[in-house]
Amino acid sequence: MKRRTFLLSALATGGALVVGYGLLPPRSRSGDRHSLPVEDGQVGLNGWLKIRPDGQVVLAMHRSEMGQGVHTALPMLVAEELDIPLSKVQLEQAGSDAIYGNVAMFLASLPFHPSEKGEDGQRSGRVVTGEWLVAKFARELGVSATGGSTSMADAWDVLRLAAATARAQLLGAASLRWRLPVSELRIIDGVVSHASGSSGHFGELARAAAALSVSEVRLKPPQTWKLIGRSAPRLDVPAKVDGSAVFGIDVRLPGMVYGVVRMCPMLGGSYGRVDVDGTLRRPGVERVVRLGAMAGSTAGVAVVGRSYWHARQAADAMQVEWRPPPHEPAAGLLDSRKIARRLEAEARRALHDDEGFAFYTLGEVASAEAGAARRLEQVYRAPYLAHATMEPVNCTARVADGKVEVWVSTQAPTLARDVAARIAGVDPEKVTVHVKLLGGGFGRRLDVDYVAQAVRVAMELGGRPVQLIWPREEDLTHDFYRPAAVAVLRASLDAKGRPLAFRFASAGDAITPRWVERGLPTLTGPVDLPDKTTAEGLFDLPYEVPHQRISHAATRSGVPVGYWRSVGHSHNAFFSEAFVDELAHEARQDPVAFRLSLLEARPRHQAVLKLAAEKAGWNRPATPGRGRGVALHESFGSIVAQVVEVSLEQGRVRVHRVVCAMDCGTVVNPGIVAQQMESAVIFGLSAALYGRIDVVQGAVQQRNFPDYRLLSLAETPQIETHLVRSSRSPSGVGEPGTPPLAPALANALFTLTGQRLRSLPLTVTAT
Repeated sequence: MKRRTFLLSALATGGALVVGYGLLPPRSRSGDRHSLPVEDGQVGLNGWLKIRPDGQVVLAMHRSEMGQGVHTALPMLVAEELDIPLSKVQLEQAGSDAIYGNVAMFLASLPFHPSEKGEDGQRSGRVVTGEWLVAKFARELGVSATGGSTSMADAWDVLRLAAATARAQLLGAASLRWRLPVSELRIIDGVVSHASGSSGHFGELARAAAALSVSEVRLKPPQTWKLIGRSAPRLDVPAKVDGSAVFGIDVRLPGMVYGVVRMCPMLGGSYGRVDVDGTLRRPGVERVVRLGAMAGSTAGVAVVGRSYWHARQAADAMQVEWRPPPHEPAAGLLDSRKIARRLEAEARRALHDDEGFAFYTLGEVASAEAGAARRLEQVYRAPYLAHATMEPVNCTARVADGKVEVWVSTQAPTLARDVAARIAGVDPEKVTVHVKLLGGGFGRRLDVDYVAQAVRVAMELGGRPVQLIWPREEDLTHDFYRPAAVAVLRASLDAKGRPLAFRFASAGDAITPRWVERGLPTLTGPVDLPDKTTAEGLFDLPYEVPHQRISHAATRSGVPVGYWRSVGHSHNAFFSEAFVDELAHEARQDPVAFRLSLLEARPRHQAVLKLAAEKAGWNRPATPGRGRGVALHESFGSIVAQVVEVSLEQGRVRVHRVVCAMDCGTVVNPGIVAQQMESAVIFGLSAALYGRIDVVQGAVQQRNFPDYRLLSLAETPQIETHLVRSSRSPSGVGEPGTPPLAPALANALFTLTGQRLRSLPLTVTAT
């Protein structure tokens, strides 16, 4: 991050075009230093911004909008530095140049060993392996991706510097034209003016500005901000209200046909005999295409028809002989119950293995355990989970004249381009990816298996475009699931119940190595690295416990796994924060007071926890018949505390209120932050109350929403968000609200019922 910021600031060597090109490798894929195409009198000022003749500013949008508000928050940075209204910023999809790679996301994916303390007492990371992941992905390959709650963190310096440089160029052009000092010029609503009466809008000055080099760029100080920190209306809302917004599934092209997939019900299986002739005789059916396993997908068959209905009906009726995957006879087909037992055995082995790999070690755990007054050891469990995005998995593709064009809702357009090129056998420069709005992502659309399938089908259609759609049943039974996980947690306590030592061990499938193998198989081959993403949330706890050993056993169950909203934090926060609540109960202390006593060196965490407790009225008695629980967790650079208020209505859990406090650094748009916290709470509640994927005889049992229930509108609680003021750079917002929800709910249910629930989803036993 610092390297890119430095290079973006080194403007004197290359003039205006230096901005946004600090990370370009020696050979840019575009072959041209300027990646923003200009037309109809537009003028490009740098790799991020161009000016229209009417003075409107066009921003190269390099991140996907999936409801998180990034298409509003990032333009706010540009509008702030250029002193223009947000309405004057228009968006254009960014190209594939390496400058648009998400450096922050791939830095976050490295395996770190937090064995040292940094400024403010925060743990700092030491890379143990995998430096190539950043070099290959974020710099050399420039993978553009939206995930890990990194969009704002990655763009915070870059877009402000790009806009500030453009501002300096425009002021410089006006200064030369009018022969007036820059210090006497002002920008108001996109118009540069002087007290003498001279004025000109950006469009009139852009061409002269593009020819200028600037030697010094200054960002606006916070006290002069007019947009940052205020709740500006979202730019994507009007189109979503009037129906003009185009999601991937809304794409319509001349001559387009529709494809529906059916994949082998057994994960990793394949097909044998396919009744092609019988299927082709059905009304409206045009083609049947066999699909091998591609980009991590299970093999299957696609039926192409004149309409989705024709294709769906034929696909449902098609006779296919499904074959199970090859496996060791002793292992049998995949079974989630057997996997859970193996995970517990692996976690217990890791707990007692003092010589194996540990993500975090501190002090002398064995000695502390020997001198402890007592121990508390518990086992926590979490199931596989699906993403269940509202917009079905889909991709539209056309292959003609040696070129490929793809219209897709994706979080990873670079990987979508590369897999399309690989399937079609063309160079990546021959592939055009049109990124559409996403009807939910949650990590599912970081994978590109459905893009590979759509391109493969399009290759059979003689240049006609095809929109490939997965029925919901295929989506739920062929997802890249959040891994199942088991953790064995042991605390050694002194006579007063204060923890002297933590020995935590978890087990679950590694996510990042499998994703890398799927996304870049020709580059990487098999990948085995310590996977921080499945252990995060356990090895980086904020609590001051003098002796710790936090380990993780990375497994390969055979069930396809992928990134799920908040990734490892989603289950590890449940493990750790429910366990900390058990420790508070063991010490006979109030859960908030107990946590505060372990956070004396963490003032940021204390402030967040105190704010949540205050706003929830923690020190006042709860409403009769209700219980309250609390949890605190840091993820993606942000700290979140939540207090959940719950009751039982006819034996069913009813969540009435969730109070959230958050420190996410500098807040760009408070309204969007509140929306994301509400989204995270609802998402987390669905998982905590209902979420589970069961695998029996190699096949996923949940097939549609009646089987995989989501929280209804009537069940949604009152959600309050309170933000801690901060001058730090922005950190994650989209994901950090999900992890504390499950433990806060479990802790509230313990207060209400006396039942300590250690397995997700949370089920209260009738008494």
